[in-house]
Amino acid sequence: MEELKRKVCEANKALKENGLVKWTSGNVSLRIPNRNLVIIKPSGVHFEELTADKMVVVDLDGNVIKGDLKPSVDTASHLYVYRHRQDIHSIVHTHSPFATSFAIRGESLPAYATTAANIFGKGVPCSGFAAIGEEEIGEQIVSNIGESPAILLRNHGVFTVGKNVESALKAAVILEEVAEYSHYATLHNPGLASLDNDIIQVSHQYYQTSYGQKNH
Repeated sequence: MEELKRKVCEANKALKENGLVKWTSGNVSLRIPNRNLVIIKPSGVHFEELTADKMVVVDLDGNVIKGDLKPSVDTASHLYVYRHRQDIHSIVHTHSPFATSFAIRGESLPAYATTAANIFGKGVPCSGFAAIGEEEIGEQIVSNIGESPAILLRNHGVFTVGKNVESALKAAVILEEVAEYSHYATLHNPGLASLDNDIIQVSHQYYQTSYGQKNH
């Protein structure tokens, strides 16, 4: 568990390093393999002050199992997702500016370029509004995210998911990248069309099966 806590701590610090969060907002969580336990960032602690020992371990009902600090205010929503999506093992939440600007407008983010198609397929959906602090955000994620690794939460921010911390964090970083160039592209051409579905499908399939090194 200590190694997993270190990984979650490093992933949380990476949010700040990649410009996805400011002050103490945002968080990363991880479902511990083969156990009904989740590691999550503590609430209101500056990223520079985070250590593995400060990560909080909770069960799927939100009871603190290990840790002296209060868990993130988003814990109930993370746990709702974990209880309803057994394929999701890590969740990242940010307020990254360009992606959040789409969420504030209540707009999904289409795949305007191949980078977006590679990671997100047809694009990133936008959910309805949900209040912070309870399970409503988790309900919106489960109801609207589909097979995408990311969702924009209306008037709030970004949630990305993955099979591990690395994949969920990667989705958050790439989402902000594609949101930035999509913002500028649509600023100059508001009627810009997304990629054709055939191109999206080919790009997504190729990337998912051919990018990176094969495991030996």
